[in-house]
Amino acid sequence: MAMQQKSTNKQIGESPMLRDVVEGLSQSPKRLPSKYFYDSAGSQYFEEICELEEYYPYRTELAMLPSIAQDISHTLQHDWDVVEFGAGSLVKIRLLLKHLPQIKRFLPIDIAGDHLQAAATKLKREFPELDIQPIAADFTNRVELPDTESTKKLGFFPGSTIGNFSPEQAVTFLEHARQSLGQGALLLIGVDTKKSPDILHRAYNDKLGVTKKFNRNILTHINREALADFDEDKFEHYAFYNPAEGRIEMHLISRERQQVSVDGYRFEILEGENIHTENSHKYTPEEFLALAARAGWRSVRKWLAGKQLFSVHLLRADD
Repeated sequence: MAMQQKSTNKQIGESPMLRDVVEGLSQSPKRLPSKYFYDSAGSQYFEEICELEEYYPYRTELAMLPSIAQDISHTLQHDWDVVEFGAGSLVKIRLLLKHLPQIKRFLPIDIAGDHLQAAATKLKREFPELDIQPIAADFTNRVELPDTESTKKLGFFPGSTIGNFSPEQAVTFLEHARQSLGQGALLLIGVDTKKSPDILHRAYNDKLGVTKKFNRNILTHINREALADFDEDKFEHYAFYNPAEGRIEMHLISRERQQVSVDGYRFEILEGENIHTENSHKYTPEEFLALAARAGWRSVRKWLAGKQLFSVHLLRADD
């Protein structure tokens, strides 16, 4: 609970991050929104995570995408725009672009604007004929796209990022995506599956400690952007699989009793108290398709990696 609120004319509502952080730290248990992992440093850490031996989702989906692109090439008639939500470093979109000449315009959306712009500039050199329009925005909210109504849109949401939402939040995101993409839209989405807890545990507790750095970097990002004074070294990374909820949970555990200031708002954090930073929900294909149906999407096709390690779904918006 906040111990002292500063006296100021500035309203919390003027800064989305400040509002989110103050509200999250005022809850019990305390929370921080996972979208704030992704400043430039956080995006770089995530790229390193994707190269780790333990982190199967990235390499599994990456191996699936070339054949998936070939499969859907027959579905995409005429010209299409691709809208990627949470685009990051634009690695996976390359696998679609190489096999789908129908894609004429690419609109990547990411909260880390500088990182996105650098990635888009690099992609433009590889695909000089492609119209690339990066959008720096929070894709967890509805995003207004540029005036491209004349061309149908394929949404692209790889990496099982959908799992970072609660099931209800996932439905809301899928509804917003359907509204943003418009009539006749398709959505290609990666979804992590339920599997051995041992495989899941190792994926989020790598031996090199990169996920630990990624988790704690959220504090550094908040320090810089919300004028906070978190000390990363006073928090431990803790991640585990919660089978009852079907999700990985990631937390930061306070090593000692401490006080933290966030732009003048002060919070007491007890020794051993946790700050919940991320969930990563896992779904069977049937569970996910039921979720998507609630948001107005129906299944066109699904792909499942060997041993049901990962799934990719092509959805069509119900008009």
